[in-house]
Amino acid sequence: MSAAAEFSWTSAECKSELQLAFDAAPIGLVECHGVSDVRVLNSALERLIGIRPLMDHAISFKDLLHFEDGVDGERLLREIFDGKCEHFQLDSKSPADGRPVRWRAWRVPGGEGKPDYTLAIAEDLQESSESEHRIRQAQRLETVGRLASGVAHDFNNLLTGILLYCDLMMESLTGHPARKYAEEIRSAGMQGAGLVKQLLAVTRPSNCEPRLLSLNDIAESMRNLLLRLIGENIKLEFRLDPDLGLIRMDQTQAQQILLNLVLNARDAMIGGGEIKVETRNCRVQILTEANPASSSAILPCALFAVEDNGAGMDATTRSHLFEAFYTTKGGKGNGLGLATVHDIVTGNGGLIHVDSAPARGTRVSVLLPLVPETAPNSLHPSPTLPDRQDGPLSHTEKE
Repeated sequence: MSAAAEFSWTSAECKSELQLAFDAAPIGLVECHGVSDVRVLNSALERLIGIRPLMDHAISFKDLLHFEDGVDGERLLREIFDGKCEHFQLDSKSPADGRPVRWRAWRVPGGEGKPDYTLAIAEDLQESSESEHRIRQAQRLETVGRLASGVAHDFNNLLTGILLYCDLMMESLTGHPARKYAEEIRSAGMQGAGLVKQLLAVTRPSNCEPRLLSLNDIAESMRNLLLRLIGENIKLEFRLDPDLGLIRMDQTQAQQILLNLVLNARDAMIGGGEIKVETRNCRVQILTEANPASSSAILPCALFAVEDNGAGMDATTRSHLFEAFYTTKGGKGNGLGLATVHDIVTGNGGLIHVDSAPARGTRVSVLLPLVPETAPNSLHPSPTLPDRQDGPLSHTEKE
């Protein structure tokens, strides 16, 4: 058998179940019968270290390692064959792209009179690091969830007192010009209660009360509050479709979507600018993964968009937007705003998309399914979303 043929299973050989498991393993495996006698390696290892170009000639264990660690690797492997140790661990890098790789090797009895050999495993530490990061992030969310539960109780007690005295004040100011200020205080207090739900929504499931509602009503009810929050140097424009259909979702969640998107837009325009809030009826074409070309189902949706002419974002920033605790505001933001919006939108069967570029502003488009019986006969095509989209809906623009 030629040296090249020894490096992979040939079609002429009868593959045992063990050999099949070896080759199909998701982790890199290699069988060494000597320091310079690599017999078999699986496809996962080939992908990890880019060994395929070397398969036309005999290779040694050193060929599998980064050039900086070749000598140490051969020494450790020789110690196993010389009986000086039973196993070793070596942290190296992939010769292909330099990603961190951890090697573990140990002696395996040959059996049936055959000589012992060494089996080595190569672990992609970059993938492991990403998994550990996700676990740590989940643990942080769990901690915040527990803290939020305690804070919510105390904060709601404060809001109850504020709202109670506000109601008493409003009764005593019936017909008085100052009553409108008390009404604004009460409205802000109700928004404070919604902020508590926002924190809980991103850390643990909450009890929502979906009902039929119009995004136009949500926008109009929050107009005065939003004007005060964004400041005098920012213009707020509403473009609301008077024929907008109804959606089914929790009212507080809908308020959270608009509030977070407008506040994010405000923070992107330190020197002032313009924010546009738009609603519109749209249609979305559903695409199936199995056969996208044959899909023709159309889902009527309500578009809820917030656009600003602020600083904009590059592709790297956009790729992290919906991660909890990711913020572009330094120490001023908590990184929960867009994560909350994303969870709410996808949890209600919708889709969210961010279109932005440096110095070109940002437009966040939210598509939420319309209640079928309220959908108008005439629907606009879904907006072109070429950049980033998240959610269970897939679509193409339909003329």
